[in-house]
Amino acid sequence: MQDDTIVVPRSLRVEISEGIATLTLERPESLNALTMETFRDLRDTFRSFQDDPFGAPSGGSPADAVRAVILTGAGSGFCSGADIDDLLGKVTRMGNADTLAFIHLGSEMILAMRRLRKPIIAAVNGVAVGAGAALALASDIRIASDLARFGFIFARIGLSAAEMGVTWMLPRIVGMGRASELLLGGEIIDAPTAERYGLVNRIVPADQLLATAREFARKLVTGPTFAHGMTKEMLERESQMDLESALAAESQAQQICSQSIDFREAYRALVRRRRPRFQGR
Repeated sequence: MQDDTIVVPRSLRVEISEGIATLTLERPESLNALTMETFRDLRDTFRSFQDDPFGAPSGGSPADAVRAVILTGAGSGFCSGADIDDLLGKVTRMGNADTLAFIHLGSEMILAMRRLRKPIIAAVNGVAVGAGAALALASDIRIASDLARFGFIFARIGLSAAEMGVTWMLPRIVGMGRASELLLGGEIIDAPTAERYGLVNRIVPADQLLATAREFARKLVTGPTFAHGMTKEMLERESQMDLESALAAESQAQQICSQSIDFREAYRALVRRRRPRFQGR
């Protein structure tokens, strides 16, 4: 069994085991507030997992073995957003060019998550506000502790909520009415409310959160990861298409999947009445 730990400098811990990469934000004293370095580390780590889109070739590096990702926070918080001193304070002293460069960095991080053709599970163990809520949104699945709280609090500090893809992603998850309420009001909601709004997929007791996320991730990594990657890509692409274009794109995607090794393995397993052994290719 493969078990590797990659310590990314500064405030992000990456552990890889059985095809699952667990990314833990490690600034518990600040409820895992994001620094400039953390933004870069997250962006670069997600990009590195994309180097091998569909699986783990023999002899590959630990990053090549990643087939699913869990994102969580150390201590009692998931992520409290941008660090007040390290980031927000600096932004007040930045010129236009530097401010725009920082905003682009956040956008690049979100794009790295959405373009990764491997599923990302946010295990939200506590407060997830501002940029932390955006990280949860950009994940594919959100499993929340019963202690989790969510808030899009940009308006509280005089900023538009149109940042890090939030105004694009949130209406697609909870609907325009709920999104408008959350983004304009800036209120922090608890886990049951988030589940009722459709913001989280499920709630579990705090002491079962990581176990639940890992159980779900294990199901994904033993499944057809080539097809999972294609499904994630099509969910992203089709959100901007009309129905006719989406159907045409789906036909292409399914034709590609029908030529995969995984599809042939699934057929053989079905005929022989055994479990398929997917390779991610």
